[in-house]
Amino acid sequence: MEHAALWHLPGLLRILWALTRNTAWLPVRRSRWTDLRLLARFIRAKQVRMLCENARPVAFLARHGAQVHALYVHPAHQGRGYGQLLIEEAQASGALELWTHAENLPARRFYGLAGFQEVETGHANDEGVADVRLVWRKETER
Repeated sequence: MEHAALWHLPGLLRILWALTRNTAWLPVRRSRWTDLRLLARFIRAKQVRMLCENARPVAFLARHGAQVHALYVHPAHQGRGYGQLLIEEAQASGALELWTHAENLPARRFYGLAGFQEVETGHANDEGVADVRLVWRKETER
C-alpha cells in the first residue's frame, strides 16, 4: 500500500471510470476533466492511498481526516480483499464517515461488515440520487 503520486492519475481514473461510467443506475454528472482535477487535488494533498498489482493501481481510497471521499476497486480485481485492506488502514487512524449511494447495496453491505453504522439519508451529491451516510468509530466496531 502506498500514497498515490500524480503519475498514478491515469491508472486511478481508469478505476474510477470503470465503475462510475458503467453503472446503470448512476447518472453521469461530472465531466472527466472535473474527475481528473478533483483526484489530482487529493493526490497532491497526500490523501490517496492505493494498492497495486503488477505495478498498476487496482484500488484506491481518498480521504481527508475522518471523511472518506472515495473507495474504488477495479471490477476485474474485486473480491480479493483490496477494499478491506484500504478501509482497515483508514480505521487505524480513528473515526471515519462517508456517504454511499442508497442503491449501491454491495457497498452498503461491505461497510456494514466493516463495522460502519448507517446514520442518515440524503441526496445532496453530484448525481442527485439517494444516498446514505455511514460512520465508524472504534466503539461501534463489531
